[in-house]
Amino acid sequence: MSKLGTIGARLYRGEVGYDFVGKRKIWYAISILITITAIVGLAVRGLNMGIEFSGGAVFTTPKTSVSADQAKQTAEEFSGHPAIVQKLGDRTLRIQVSELTTEKSRTTQEALAKKLDVPLDKINTDIVGPSWGDQIANKAWMGLGIFMVLVVIYLAIAFEWRMALAALVALVHDLTITVGVYALVGFEVTPGTVIGLLTILGYSLYDTVVVFDGLKEGAKDITKQTRWTYSEIANRSLNATLVRSINTTVVALLPVAGLLFIGGGFLGAGMLNDISLALFVGLAAGAYSSIFIATPLVADFKERDPQMKALAKRVSAKRAAAAAKGESGAESEPRDAEPRGDEGPEDDSPAGLVGQRARTEPRGRGGRGGRPSGKRR
Repeated sequence: MSKLGTIGARLYRGEVGYDFVGKRKIWYAISILITITAIVGLAVRGLNMGIEFSGGAVFTTPKTSVSADQAKQTAEEFSGHPAIVQKLGDRTLRIQVSELTTEKSRTTQEALAKKLDVPLDKINTDIVGPSWGDQIANKAWMGLGIFMVLVVIYLAIAFEWRMALAALVALVHDLTITVGVYALVGFEVTPGTVIGLLTILGYSLYDTVVVFDGLKEGAKDITKQTRWTYSEIANRSLNATLVRSINTTVVALLPVAGLLFIGGGFLGAGMLNDISLALFVGLAAGAYSSIFIATPLVADFKERDPQMKALAKRVSAKRAAAAAKGESGAESEPRDAEPRGDEGPEDDSPAGLVGQRARTEPRGRGGRGGRPSGKRR
């Protein structure tokens, strides 16, 4: 843990780092590949909509010795539709059949009562109409649309429209991947899934806003200096918050993983599967998009601005002049001579950008390159 803290401090100070923004084409290609896979899975397999959206019936049986497979076979035989059977406490069963009419549900209930050898009124039946599911779906889409609009307005006011657009692209990226995973694994889409999808949007925006806030502070009065381009400042801001973003995501993923793999896998809790899968995939995708998509997109948008283009030319010219001066004066200057101050020549190339602050700080008293003490021997 101490090593991780040391790395985080060095990242924050700019002593070490990784060129995320410079390699943005690689991250874009990976995201496009994952998104295409999710869209293909959604188009080919589709979503397994629960009865809350498609309509159907849920039968809850009393305590019985009949196995879940036998109950499933009976329900599918008399309903004509696939059935999902879950074991509940005290050997009771929950049988769910989608797209079931009122007449078919009555026939299925009678068949189950006969198979389980229990009175008909002991089997609790809940019928959900498809119109109710349409209302839920419409409200979910409305809530998602309102959320997106409010997010864009807030980010445009607090930061700028380019950051708002990049955050919106990252959110759509996260939602597409999460929905595609649901289609590929065949998990049922329930109101719990919708809750999970809306929840991950907040987590995704949290990391993104943290990076944007550091970028806004670092890019203040950027055109008045010639040391760094906007992309390089964006990369420094991203590295400064990298460990914080990773820690936040890991801490959030651990309990969600417990719900998904232990609660849903071993305990067989269906509702936990619905919400925990959306949270798990969405949190991972949100952390990825905050680091590899949102900030590089902002840098791409800003570098097209005329002022940023002019800044990039000035930075490039200054570095070229510093390199030429270094080559011409290499023989006459001491090897360990280093520039001092912000306006002196420095290694401003993207590869040498990280570690600048460490190289420009004065050396210690015992260092080889320190100033002479002035004492005569």
